[in-house]
Amino acid sequence: MINVIWMLMLLIGFIAAAAQGRIDVVTEAVFDGAKTGVSVSMGLISVMVFWLGMMRIAEDGGLLEKMAKLLGPIVRFLFPDVPRNHPALGYIMSNMSANLLGLGNAATPMGIRAMQELQKLNPDKSTASAAMCTLLAINTSSITLIPTTLIAIRMNFNSANPAEIVGTTLLATGVATLAAILADRWYRSRHTPPRHRPIEADSSQLPNAG
Repeated sequence: MINVIWMLMLLIGFIAAAAQGRIDVVTEAVFDGAKTGVSVSMGLISVMVFWLGMMRIAEDGGLLEKMAKLLGPIVRFLFPDVPRNHPALGYIMSNMSANLLGLGNAATPMGIRAMQELQKLNPDKSTASAAMCTLLAINTSSITLIPTTLIAIRMNFNSANPAEIVGTTLLATGVATLAAILADRWYRSRHTPPRHRPIEADSSQLPNAG
């Protein structure tokens, strides 16, 4: 659907420019967009390489393992239907640790692997399970301590203080994550079937042993 919307926008712009005899504006916009895309990408490469290197150092130094242990109780609370020692939990914790550091590119492979592991636990392969929906919500709204990508973009456009968004980003992602968790808990409480209690027999209806 998104592809259709973008295609319609491009066609409308092209038709409008052709109707006004301004095809040169379209050509100029195409080249300017391509130039901006390349310059922004080149500016992001150095920053992303730096933070990915820091991520590797943190992994080799055991920092990610410690972060994963700290996140363990939270992950078990958010994913109560996933077995305690299942591989999916490890991928989920790695995904959350990378998102905390603003390393979306590093978090994506872990998120994909976590989804693959959760799919193995899914009884209905044609529908996303509750755990898969929870992971998607948490990954989308993830609390970010260091918005690495946004800082890199601001640096590329010569921002006077690229890191000034750290506080507001933390607040925004914190609120978004809280909202995602509350929505997830509400959905689970409404759509998780209740556990049936065993029916206790009435002692007055039992046959007399004597």
